[in-house]
Amino acid sequence: MHAPPTDVTALPPQQSTEPAPTAARPSAGSPDRGAGPTWWMWAMASGLFLLYMLLSLRTHERLLSHAFDLAIFEQAVRSYAEGHLPLSEVKGPGFPVLGDHFSPVLAVLAPLYWLWPSALTLLVAQAGLIAVSVLPLTQWARRTLGSTAALVLGLCYGLSWGIAGGVGFDFHEWAFAVPLLACSLSALGEGRLRAAACWALPLVLVKEDMGLTVAVIGLLIAWRGGRRARRLGLGVALAGVASTLLAVLVVLPAFSPSGSYFYTVYAGTSGSGQGGGFAEVLRTATIGLVTPETKVMTLMLVLAPTLFLAVRSPLVLVAVPLLVGRAVSNNPAHWGTGYHYSLTLMPIVFAAFVDALGRRGTTGAGLRRYLAGAAGVCALLLPVYSLAQVAYPETWRSDPRIAAAHRVMDRIPDGATVQASDGLVPHLSDRTSVSLYGWPASRPEPQWIVVDTQVPQQRRWPLSATDESIALAGARAQGYRVVAEEAGFILLGRSPKTP
Repeated sequence: MHAPPTDVTALPPQQSTEPAPTAARPSAGSPDRGAGPTWWMWAMASGLFLLYMLLSLRTHERLLSHAFDLAIFEQAVRSYAEGHLPLSEVKGPGFPVLGDHFSPVLAVLAPLYWLWPSALTLLVAQAGLIAVSVLPLTQWARRTLGSTAALVLGLCYGLSWGIAGGVGFDFHEWAFAVPLLACSLSALGEGRLRAAACWALPLVLVKEDMGLTVAVIGLLIAWRGGRRARRLGLGVALAGVASTLLAVLVVLPAFSPSGSYFYTVYAGTSGSGQGGGFAEVLRTATIGLVTPETKVMTLMLVLAPTLFLAVRSPLVLVAVPLLVGRAVSNNPAHWGTGYHYSLTLMPIVFAAFVDALGRRGTTGAGLRRYLAGAAGVCALLLPVYSLAQVAYPETWRSDPRIAAAHRVMDRIPDGATVQASDGLVPHLSDRTSVSLYGWPASRPEPQWIVVDTQVPQQRRWPLSATDESIALAGARAQGYRVVAEEAGFILLGRSPKTP
C-alpha cells in the first residue's frame, strides 16, 4: 500500500537558502497519507487479539464449547496434519468433511497443529485472523478520514456485535474470510483493483458459497475501472460463480456419503426442505426475504453500527449473497443474530461505512457526529453479546467441576472410540475418536461413554435430562459398567464380551 505519486512536473524546482519547513501533522479528521499501519494500529490489533483469545480460551476451559462446530473443525485439521483428507467422527464414522462443506483453507492450520495438537490451536488462530482484519480497514480510514476517525472506526469494528458473535461461538472457517474481505474491500475502496482481486479470489477456498461474494466483488471491480479493469473484474466474477457451481454440483456430491449436496434441504421457507412448487419459490423470493420479522431485525442490526450510511456505498452489495442466503433458508438459526453467521458481514459494512464517509467528504463536526453515533451504537450493543463476558466475575470464577471433568476424561485411553456430552467432546477430539452422545449419526457401541449429567436444561443438546437417563440405563443394560463417577460426570466402559 503506497501513497499516490505526486506530479513532480507541476511546478519547477526552486532553490532556497531558507531551512525546509517542518511537515505539519495531519489534524484530527483530515486524511493522512501514511504508507503503512502505525504503531497504534498494531497495538489495537494486538489488544483485540488478546481479548478474543481470552474469551475463546476461557469459554472452552469452562466446558462451554461444542461438538458442533469446534470438535468437527479440529478433527478436520487433525486429519490434514496427519496427511490425509479431512474426516470428522462427530459427523459420523469416517465422515468426509469435504462432503459437508468445501473448506480446503483449513489445511493452512495443519503446521500449527503439528506444534500444538489441540482445539486451542484453532481458537488462537481464529482470534489472530479476526484481529488482523482491523489493520487494512483502519489504514484505509486513516488515509481517507484521518487518524482519529480511523481509531474510532477500528475500535467500533473490532468490538462490533457480529465480531463478538463469531468469537464467542467456537471456531468457524469463516474466520479466514474476515481478513480477506477486509483487505479486498479496502483495496477496492482505494482503487487498487488488482489487489482487490488478489485478496478476493482465495475466498473460494473458505466455503462453497463464498464464490458468489467473490462474484459481486468482481462486478464492482469491473464497474470501477476502464477496459482492462472490466476484463479483470468479469474474470473474477466468472471465477467466483464457477467455483461455487463446481463445489456444489461436483466436489461436495463426490465426497458426500449421500451423493448430493446436503444443504439444499435448507432451501425454501416451508420448513420441510422439499419446496412447494412455483408458489413457494415466488414467496421465498419476495415476502419470504423479510418474514418473519427476525430477518428485518437482523438486517437493521447489521447496518446499525454504520448509522445506516453503509447503504450509500456500492461496497455494501458484497453482503447481498450472504444476507439472501440466510433469508431464504428454512433454518430459523440463520435468520437471527446468534452464533457466527454475521461475522463475515462486519468487514463488509464497515468498509462500506468508510467508503460512504469518504464519498460524502465528511470532515470536522459532521465527521465527529458520525463517529460519536457509531461509537454509541457499539457501546449500546456491546453488553448484549459475548465480548462483554470478559468483564463478568462468573467468567473467571473457579469451578471445581472443571477439574473433576478432566479427571474423569483422563481415564479414557488415547485412540479409543468415545461418545461424550456436547461440552466434553472438544476436550477429547485431539486424542480420541469421539462423537456426540445421543446424536443419531454417532458411532454405535463405542468403547467409552462419558456424560455430564448436570448440564443446565437450557444448554442441553441433543438429549433432554429424561432421555439421557433412559439412554444411560440402556447402556448399562447392554454391558457398559461405571468406571468413574464424580461431580455429576459419569464414565462408562464397555465390558468385554463373554464367549
